[in-house]
Amino acid sequence: MNTGTVIKAVGLLAILCFPMLGFSDYILHIAISILLWGFIYTGWSVMGRFGLVSLGHGAFMGIGAYVVTMLWNHAGITPWIGIPVAVVVSVAVGVLIGFPCFRFRITGHYFALVTLALSEVARLLIVALREQTGGSLGVTPVSVISADNPSSLWALQFSSKVVWFYIIVGVWVLGLIVWRAVDRSMMRYAMEAVSQEEDAAASLGVHVTRIKLIVTMISAAMTAVGGAVYGQYQLYINPETTSGIAISLQIVFAAIAGGMFVQLGPTFGAVITLLLTETLRQTVGHDVHGLDVMIYGAMLVLFIIYMPRGVLGRLIELVDNRTQGPPAQPKPQPGE
Repeated sequence: MNTGTVIKAVGLLAILCFPMLGFSDYILHIAISILLWGFIYTGWSVMGRFGLVSLGHGAFMGIGAYVVTMLWNHAGITPWIGIPVAVVVSVAVGVLIGFPCFRFRITGHYFALVTLALSEVARLLIVALREQTGGSLGVTPVSVISADNPSSLWALQFSSKVVWFYIIVGVWVLGLIVWRAVDRSMMRYAMEAVSQEEDAAASLGVHVTRIKLIVTMISAAMTAVGGAVYGQYQLYINPETTSGIAISLQIVFAAIAGGMFVQLGPTFGAVITLLLTETLRQTVGHDVHGLDVMIYGAMLVLFIIYMPRGVLGRLIELVDNRTQGPPAQPKPQPGE
């Protein structure tokens, strides 16, 4: 067993022991939120790290949250069925948007604008269907838990933060496994080739449209699962917190800030953004509307310019440089 595996095992064990340290529900809520958003950000980085910069993942998150909630509220269908349905719908939307973009080589900022429009269309659609979705006021999944019945596996509702913590840890680990599987597959090399030069990759036998669609489908599915779990955990969703431009930009910023090229980078980004949000809420509250978004935007620009590999990516580079030391100087030859 190598050192990296041991460190990961110890880290996971430490996370699993976290609820046993007697922290308050508020601290547990922060930890749950970090892991849940870390999973969502990891889902975005699966495609974002290959140059497919999507600004529309708020749409996939909204689909995940609202499909599961609507099926439960209006048809009594358990989230265990609703989540797979939401994943299928998200994947279908991803293909519907991705196929024409990839087929006609709509890339770069044009692809970003198309996905940005998708995010806003999803938000407006949720608002327009107010009779079913609750519109801009949001909606609460029908609760079946009470003092006598504090949990329901069928409804995927639990009053205990500890139970939710371990559920979210499982979801988060699943996201890391998917990220690692993509990273270690031939898909990674194909996507890296495509991101550099599509024509050259195609000449080597890479099916450019298909490989891009596969990555997009994986990313959309992960984001939908994150949205569904978010809705079940919060027991309240609205268009502003689960879809739309603001959520999409938050996902992009956090993944880039933490380091989308590193497995734990998006989770590190979740730590940064959530601690920043909580600090601003504790200090200025809601006195300055939109302050957090302004800070996110300014930091995003700075990260892209000065730290394109993110905080965690930069830290890993510094550690590697210290470990390896300065590059060896060539020995002078006789007569020089």
